Amino acid sequence: MRHRPEAGGGSGGRPEESAPLVLLVDDERSIRTICRVNLEGDGLAVTEAADGAEALEVVRRARPSVVLLDVMMPGVDGWDVAEQLAADDETRAIPVVFLSARAAPEDRLRAQELGAVGYVVKPFDPLELAGIVRDVLERVARGEREQLNRELSEHE
Repeated sequence: MRHRPEAGGGSGGRPEESAPLVLLVDDERSIRTICRVNLEGDGLAVTEAADGAEALEVVRRARPSVVLLDVMMPGVDGWDVAEQLAADDETRAIPVVFLSARAAPEDRLRAQELGAVGYVVKPFDPLELAGIVRDVLERVARGEREQLNRELSEHE
């Protein structure tokens, strides 16, 4: 499901036409809704997927700037999605930030091994999500993707 409000001049929290596109992947509609509202309120464009298979379709069609990816989903889980994105030349450069209730060090390590640039543990403050996304996008643009990936293991 794609949700991109009409373009605005950056006022009223509406995303501008050139706003970074965030793909939000979570099987819980309530999580997607609250995250979408906060991300759009900060001027980011958002598209959603309710599961891993849909996420892979949306990535190939929409080419998001960043993927916020739940780990535990039925069918194709977040680990599988990240692995497939990393294995594809056309999608491996898209930064992935995991959103997960799994807080064990081995989960962060797995995210790191899959090339993720962030790991946010649920429950999290949805008001902070846009700042996390913008920080990731700015740091990736400055060539700090590998540093972001290394930092995952420092937050145990």
